[in-house]
Amino acid sequence: MTRMSAITNLTPKQLRRAAAIKEKINALHHELVSVLGDTAPAATTKAPVAGRKRKFSAAGIAKIRAAQIARWAKLKGSGKPSLKQAAAKAPRRRSKMSAAAKAKLSARLKEIWAARKAAKAK
Repeated sequence: MTRMSAITNLTPKQLRRAAAIKEKINALHHELVSVLGDTAPAATTKAPVAGRKRKFSAAGIAKIRAAQIARWAKLKGSGKPSLKQAAAKAPRRRSKMSAAAKAKLSARLKEIWAARKAAKAK
């Protein structure tokens, strides 16, 4: 049953009662606004639109980043670092390969490339 057909099926007495209740609601709303100021939420606020993505402000992202850095520092036991310290990356350790291993790898790759080149030629 739609709203319009529900209203048309009401008796005049029910319509008068509904109008009186609506007037009381409006009066109470105005009284609430006068007590609280303009901070009371409007009666016709819309629900948030589904599917919209929320975006963080730059300040919000910075706060989240700082909190995460503090958690990492706590786990590592170095206390509370500054953002500059956290931003500076530690030098990466490079793995070292012996000359013999390099030569062995180079020879193997040359065999693979030669086999591919021969397969292409056929």
